[in-house]
Amino acid sequence: MGRPVNRYDLIDSLRGVAIVWMTVFHFCFDLTYFHYLRQDFYNDPFWTWQRSAIVSLFLFCAGLGQAVAVDQQQSTRRFWKRWAQVAACALLVTAGSYFVFPKSFIYFGVLHGIALMLIVVRLTSGWGRWLWLAGAIAIALQFVALQVHAVWPVADFLDGRAWNWLGLIGRKPVTEDYVPLLPWLGVMWWGMAAGHWLLQRHRALLSHPLKGIAAPLAWMGRWSLSWYMLHQPLLFGLLLSLR
Repeated sequence: MGRPVNRYDLIDSLRGVAIVWMTVFHFCFDLTYFHYLRQDFYNDPFWTWQRSAIVSLFLFCAGLGQAVAVDQQQSTRRFWKRWAQVAACALLVTAGSYFVFPKSFIYFGVLHGIALMLIVVRLTSGWGRWLWLAGAIAIALQFVALQVHAVWPVADFLDGRAWNWLGLIGRKPVTEDYVPLLPWLGVMWWGMAAGHWLLQRHRALLSHPLKGIAAPLAWMGRWSLSWYMLHQPLLFGLLLSLR
C-alpha cells in the first residue's frame, strides 16, 4: 500500500501549459494539412524547435511526476496500471496514424517513448544527484552518435526501424512523430532529479494551491493523457466538417 495520492498544482499546471501549446501546434499543423495554411512543419526551425520544446516539457513533467510517485510510495500495481494505459494509447496512436499517414505512420512517438522511459526512470529512481549526470550523458550521446555515423558507415544499421528507437541514428526516419530513448530519456531524468530536489527543499512551493489562470491549467494537466488522445480526432473532425 502506498501513501494517499496528493496532486501538486504546480506540476499539473506545467503539464497544462504543454497541453495548450501542443493543441495550438497541432491545430496549425492540421490547418496546413487541409491547405488552409502553407507552413513547413518538417524543416522550418520555427516549428521544429517548438515541437522539441513541447516534447521536452511533457517529458520533464513526466519525470517530475515520477519523483512524486516515488515520494508517495506509489505501489507497483498502480505504476503498471498507469503504464498499461500509456502503452495502450501508444498502440492506438500507431493504428490511427497508419490510417491517416500510411507512409509515415507513428511507430515510436511520444507515448511509445514515455512508456519505455517510465520503466527506465522507475528503475533508476534511487540514483539521486547522479540523475543530473545521467541526463546530460543521455543527451550528449545523440551528438556522439552523429559523429560515429559520419566516420563509421557500418553503424547505419542503427537507422533501421529495429534499432532507431534507441535514438543513436545518423538520419531521422520518415515518421510523423519520433521520440526515441536518446536523447529524450535525459530530459525525463532531469525532471525526476528536479522533482527530488523540489520535494526535499521546496515542498511547500509544490503544495501551494494555484489560482487564476493556473487553476484551469492544473485541471487540464490532470487529464493530459485523455486530452492527448482526443484533441487530434476532434480537430480533424472539425476541419473535415468545414470542407
